[in-house]
Amino acid sequence: MIIGIDLGTTNSACAVFRDGAPMLIPNRLGQTLTPSAVSLDESGEILVGLAARERQANHPEVTATAFKRYMGTKRTTKLGGKMYSAEALSALVLRSLKEDAEVFLGEPVTEAVITVPAYFNDQQRKATHRAGELAGLRVERLINEPTAAALAYGIHHLDREARFFVFDLGGGTFDVSIVEIFEGVIEVRASTGDNQLGGEDFNEVLITMMRERFAGEWGNAVRDDRLYQRIREQAERARRTMSTAPSATMRVMWGETPYEMEVQTTAFEVAAAPLVERLREPVLRALRDSELRPEGLSDIILIGGATRMPLVRRAVARMFGRFPNATVNPDEAVALGAAVQAGLKARDAALKEVVVTDVCPYSLGVNISRAIPGGGFEHGIFAPILERNTVIPASRVHSFVTLADNQPDVLFGIYQGEARLVRDNVEIGKTRVKVPRGPAGQRIDVRFSYDVSGLLEVDILVEQSGERTSLVINDDQAGDDESIAQRREALAALKTHPRDDALNRAALARGEKLYENFLGEERAHIDWLIAEFQRAIEGQDPRTVEHAREAFHTALDRIEGERFL
Repeated sequence: MIIGIDLGTTNSACAVFRDGAPMLIPNRLGQTLTPSAVSLDESGEILVGLAARERQANHPEVTATAFKRYMGTKRTTKLGGKMYSAEALSALVLRSLKEDAEVFLGEPVTEAVITVPAYFNDQQRKATHRAGELAGLRVERLINEPTAAALAYGIHHLDREARFFVFDLGGGTFDVSIVEIFEGVIEVRASTGDNQLGGEDFNEVLITMMRERFAGEWGNAVRDDRLYQRIREQAERARRTMSTAPSATMRVMWGETPYEMEVQTTAFEVAAAPLVERLREPVLRALRDSELRPEGLSDIILIGGATRMPLVRRAVARMFGRFPNATVNPDEAVALGAAVQAGLKARDAALKEVVVTDVCPYSLGVNISRAIPGGGFEHGIFAPILERNTVIPASRVHSFVTLADNQPDVLFGIYQGEARLVRDNVEIGKTRVKVPRGPAGQRIDVRFSYDVSGLLEVDILVEQSGERTSLVINDDQAGDDESIAQRREALAALKTHPRDDALNRAALARGEKLYENFLGEERAHIDWLIAEFQRAIEGQDPRTVEHAREAFHTALDRIEGERFL
């Protein structure tokens, strides 16, 4: 049995695709949301979920929450004398969800599709996969959270063409995606986000307000973790209250004294304005990358509990010039979408006509050195090969040359990120290739091939020697050697440069023929058309090339007349 799991910062949920539709699975308390919290009781027994979260305020030294934010880092949490990594704590939550699902379904659950923020990097995705394995699950796929939400929404709208914007503000992360539906295809056009922006940050605004209000009374105790957790609990309650009320009251008992502070919603919104401003850039970047304008979108879908805040909804309305769609349950959509993906993996008959594509959320490339005018070199420059929001699976090749005479080898570091310098990006692999001794300028072709499950295959060809080097980087480490071999075989079909595609070669041949047949202004125009088509080919984007080829033939038809073949 395979299930879909939304592993959230604040709450987690799981769902299954059954009888032609996704359905949420209740936990042992009959609730569909399980707090992402872990605690130890007095006897040392591990508690997960609501029981753990309720201990946060009074037993912070043995309780952990919001650990998803530290996935893929070396940060650990001490509980009862033992250190736990974020992935180990996440594994405990996943195991609890797995056990609840087995009770509800009445059969063993062995596989899962787990959601991750679209902007999780390679290390964070690998940590999530390891957490699934520690929980006793075979992780069939890691799927981006806004993509999962788009699946949950789009599965009911396959009969129409639409473009919609998924705005996902959860407890700890912020993601956005632009999704297009056409002819039974659900295609992600762009994804971006901020891994350090969510409901917890808005809670911190309220925590700071209360700490400052009672700084004199609390003195040094203001830094006490027990006090902090009590304020944090009240901040969460107050933030939720202010989603529907003009004010909220935060009450904390410290020592023998009760402390109370009323917060006006307007004051909170003023203090939180810098966080709201941070929501703008990912939205603008996604629109730029997808080459769409807000008026070209059919709907704006809100996902994640933090989108219930009126200041967030107003900000979204201002950005897009209209009110967002509020019909989707922001807490459930991601888990339901994960279940749809699980159904696709299980080849459910109800989903046989559905095709889902995703994008590469980060640019992938290598480190290079560049000559500086006047002499010398600048090292550590990032050269993207697969740019962010490339529809995957995809394969691209770029050419580089050696810098020095008799250079014996070249070290290629493989990086993920958007920064100009590789030191500011994430290194996910490296390989060294030998180069025959000779003058500088020897060509080396580097091809990146990337699939929807996070398999990155790097192929390097040294032109002079013909020597090839291959490196496989498995983003989520899903599957055994046989399944990885099958995925590599599928990628192999993409490893043809568009210039070698028969349709493109035929189109260029037609253009060259017409260039010879015409003179004057027509010849100059044909030359320009050929150059534009070749520019599209060198960009290596299949969709762009296809559109450019159609436009090329249309333009040539106007010059020559309609083709007879």
